[in-house]
Amino acid sequence: MVVCPQCTDDRPPDPNGPIPTARPPYAVDMDEQVTSPAPVPSEDDVMGVLRGVIDPELGTDIVELGMARSVAVADDGRVDVTIALTTSGCPLRAQIQREVRARVGGLPGVASVHLSWDELTPEEKATAMARARFNVSRNAPDTEVPATTRILMVASGKGGVGKSSVTVNLAAGLADRGFTVGVMDADIWGFSVPRMLGVEGRLGGSPEVGKIQPIEVPVGDGLLKVVSMGFLVEDEESALMWRGLILNRAVQHFCEDVAWGPMDYLLIDMPPGTGDVQMGLAKMLPQAEMLVVTTPALAAQKVAVRVANMGRANYLRIVGVVENMSAYVAPDGSRHELFGAGGGGSLADQVGAPLLGSIPLDGAVAAAGDVGRPVALGEGPAADSYRSVVDLLVEEAAPPVDMAGCSARLLAAAEEALDLDERAEADGVATEA
Repeated sequence: MVVCPQCTDDRPPDPNGPIPTARPPYAVDMDEQVTSPAPVPSEDDVMGVLRGVIDPELGTDIVELGMARSVAVADDGRVDVTIALTTSGCPLRAQIQREVRARVGGLPGVASVHLSWDELTPEEKATAMARARFNVSRNAPDTEVPATTRILMVASGKGGVGKSSVTVNLAAGLADRGFTVGVMDADIWGFSVPRMLGVEGRLGGSPEVGKIQPIEVPVGDGLLKVVSMGFLVEDEESALMWRGLILNRAVQHFCEDVAWGPMDYLLIDMPPGTGDVQMGLAKMLPQAEMLVVTTPALAAQKVAVRVANMGRANYLRIVGVVENMSAYVAPDGSRHELFGAGGGGSLADQVGAPLLGSIPLDGAVAAAGDVGRPVALGEGPAADSYRSVVDLLVEEAAPPVDMAGCSARLLAAAEEALDLDERAEADGVATEA
């Protein structure tokens, strides 16, 4: 037992020294005071805490992304961590460094943390991006689009191939068969759906649900629900000079703030190419599928491959290919391939999806779009081709979701049957009384 010398010192205090403070006498058992240091962590322990370091740009932890390249733990508590960045000049390097030091340094037994930096190879970078996109697709935000709706993104690699015309005519053809079909005009800059459908009006809100109400248009035995920037601007000639983030936010409103209600299909007229809107919609609606539009020309086919690859990279299924402007059909029935031939079939083979149909170059298509009467609702070569594509969509490529056998529907039916039994039993008891 050792007695504190400060408490037993009989010397007078030094007048020039510090002011003495009263301290209670104490005794310390030196055997109890000495404690052994904490054991150093294992490499698995370090990797475990590194899973808490999220790449701010990709939204996934650095271990899953393959960025935590190596960990070494020395007996003296020194931990060496090698982090591989997507690029050596990554602007988020400082933030990742702070996170790594804080999390690894907080482990018991760690005396020091030393970081080394590396760069992902092109193959590793592609794998990391694929993992990040997959995680995003599994954690999509809530939208107003019902889970039972079949979502078809009508996309093209470039403008001028008739993508909006295909969207409108397929939507009208589906509605004519009795389906409820939503039409989202996501081509914010180049909105044309309202004119092609002959629809006017303004989007308004519903006080009951606090959401935007789409414009509803009865077609045959079905119904179209249409949302477009054309219903929000002052006139059709208004130029929207918006950049990527604002465009993406507008489409997000179309997904989250529109009271779509029950729908069999939702057709989205995508802007051409593979920009912000396309990637944003792929994240918001991971259950969507893609329908690629091209012309017979080789140049259009090669560009269209890019949008199909973008869809696949975001885990979207390619439903099929529609070849537009395939040939001009003369009044005598003869066909003239003004833009070449075979582009749609070649694209379908390249992306591993079926060619759903070839729409002929028919003057009736443009005329019908100008007056707001989709050609798919009329007669002629183009109308026949569109009806064939609609038949393939409904019967094979993308049939409407059948909820008759799903668990939720069966559970609802069981609950309804139990309620009927309980009511019948209650009525019987009341009758006997």
